[in-house]
Amino acid sequence: MFENVDPVLMWFIAGLILALAEIIIPGLIIIFFGAGAWVTALATGLGVIETFNEQLLVFLISSIVSLALFRKHGQNYFEGRVSGQLAPHQSLDDFQGGKAVVTSAITPKHIGGKVEFNGTIWDAEADVELESGATVQVISRSNLTLKVKPIN
Repeated sequence: MFENVDPVLMWFIAGLILALAEIIIPGLIIIFFGAGAWVTALATGLGVIETFNEQLLVFLISSIVSLALFRKHGQNYFEGRVSGQLAPHQSLDDFQGGKAVVTSAITPKHIGGKVEFNGTIWDAEADVELESGATVQVISRSNLTLKVKPIN
């Protein structure tokens, strides 16, 4: 059935399927096997490897090496910086008292102030001027805007 299938196309499609599977199955592991399949497709297309055993060996080695070298960096990139954690039983309305970091200066009665709270950037307002980098406490939430005050 697969005797007439181009191995370059087969490895490329396998890589594409694995890359798409990463979207469905989170964990940042499967994507590296997709990358390994693409490396194998490239090496096969360039004529560097020919037999299926060589292709399988290149696939396994390139997948494992890319996983070992890049997974931690990839996790840091996708997880982002988190200034606090919500307990599993808390809802979005339970922000009061949480700590956040000002990412864009907040000026009273002006739009544009931003804070990072639980790894997400929120619009913010305050009664006093706050510089970027200041740690603040969340007083309340109104839709997508957090009301904050400085922590003394």
